[in-house]
Amino acid sequence: MKPSYTYVQNVLGKGHCLKTMGWWPFGRKAKTNRRPIDDPLLKDNRILISELRDVCELNFDNPAEARREIRRMQVEWSDAARDGILSDINRSGLDARAFRLLTCEDTEWVIWLDNLEFWKPGWKPETDDED
Repeated sequence: MKPSYTYVQNVLGKGHCLKTMGWWPFGRKAKTNRRPIDDPLLKDNRILISELRDVCELNFDNPAEARREIRRMQVEWSDAARDGILSDINRSGLDARAFRLLTCEDTEWVIWLDNLEFWKPGWKPETDDED
């Protein structure tokens, strides 16, 4: 609250003025050069990974149902990649996760779901040197 003119004269004396704070921490943010995404249907990799994870966690006790949903999602990913909505790099990451989830045993299912690194964008499958 800004003090009144009379209060300032009484406290500081005649001829003085009260200086207010020169900056405000909650001002407008500077504009960025990033272009907003015009296509509302365009999903980034984090959203697709999150959707995959949600399907798996909703069916944590029923891996067969989750695998059916994963196969359905793979069809959506291939359609999106064909239409140019999903990049090849993002699709390969999603397919690598789907491959691990589709080929694992039911006993390994929960282990993959609990692996936090597995669900992070940029996860790469470990290469096994079994020559």
